[in-house]
Amino acid sequence: MGKIILITGGARSGKSKFAEKITKGTGNKITYIATAIPFDEGMKDRIKKHKESRPQEWNTIEKYKDFKKLDKDENFIKADTVLLDCITLMVTNILMDSGLDFDKCSMEEIDKVEDEVFYEVKGLIKIAREYNKNLVFVTNEVGMGLVPPYRFGNIFRDIAGRVNQYLASEAEEVYFTVSGIPMKIK
Repeated sequence: MGKIILITGGARSGKSKFAEKITKGTGNKITYIATAIPFDEGMKDRIKKHKESRPQEWNTIEKYKDFKKLDKDENFIKADTVLLDCITLMVTNILMDSGLDFDKCSMEEIDKVEDEVFYEVKGLIKIAREYNKNLVFVTNEVGMGLVPPYRFGNIFRDIAGRVNQYLASEAEEVYFTVSGIPMKIK
């Protein structure tokens, strides 16, 4: 069975660079799942730089949901290792897809969105295990900063934090990056 590796840390802590380095050692056929959406010039530039940093022989799948359909994607099927970068962008995209007014929505509506996030994460783990893939997840550590002063920030932090805890519990290895230095914590 493939193994799960989780890499977490703050913004610009070196998570992606370390994830790419560790992924190179886990298999010969790598598929990268990019969850970012190029919604502005800054994000377009980040995506471009991420693409340039990856080995050209890696295949890329651009998606942040519908992971249960990966068994129909040749890039997933032929990979022995899948690197998803990043979980927190995936959470953001699913939150935005909901169309909710986060200042006025009910906790039940928020719970439904969180259920959708967990459905996607668990679906990816399940299909990766069915096909014996290694999975490397990149995520932002969201619990070390200030409490966000607005409701959407709190909702995002809470959902992302619970997803990170779940992934850490499922992972065989967990790394925390600080200033470009990875530390193995599990």
